[in-house]
Amino acid sequence: MSKHKFLVAVAVAIGVAAGIPGSHRVAAQPGEHGGPGEHGGGKEPPGKPEVVELNLTPSSAQLAACMPDARVDVTVRLTTDLRGFDVFHVQATGLPPNTTFTVFLIEQAGPPFGAAEYIGDFTSDDHGMADNTFRLIVAEAFASTLVDGHRVRVDLNQVGAWFADPTGDDFCLGPDSPVTPFDGDNEAGVQAFNSANTTPLPAP
Repeated sequence: MSKHKFLVAVAVAIGVAAGIPGSHRVAAQPGEHGGPGEHGGGKEPPGKPEVVELNLTPSSAQLAACMPDARVDVTVRLTTDLRGFDVFHVQATGLPPNTTFTVFLIEQAGPPFGAAEYIGDFTSDDHGMADNTFRLIVAEAFASTLVDGHRVRVDLNQVGAWFADPTGDDFCLGPDSPVTPFDGDNEAGVQAFNSANTTPLPAP
């Protein structure tokens, strides 16, 4: 090897070890700051909270009476500016057992709900406990639609959860309870929980 090539090889090796821009670096592991696709050196943008916590409560007094021990907690890590998505974690106890709920970001917590975005499901186990995590843009979620020929933006700052099966709410509301379109197959039960009694998601 010539002296010139030897010096170039040494410089590259030193750059890799020191993490000099332009050299090869080991990719950050999931959950670490500074990984690919992240911006701002791992710092949250000023003025935006890192974590938002919401407590979803039963959508009606009747449902609350039927699920007196129900607790649905939502924790949202606002990491879109860092990773391109937020982390939406739902943890629940005291639910009717073996029941699936569909989760939506919605314009209004209660009827008529307005614009809605279906983001995922969570299912209770034999003990009425449920846990799931979704990765999506939450803090800046919005719907874009046409109203009188003009495109408008509608922010989705509330959260709602519906009984995924039309019969899922029968234990409380009876067999003649309404069938709603809040599931992928267009047949769901009523809204079970919403964020009406908690701080809404932050506006963009």
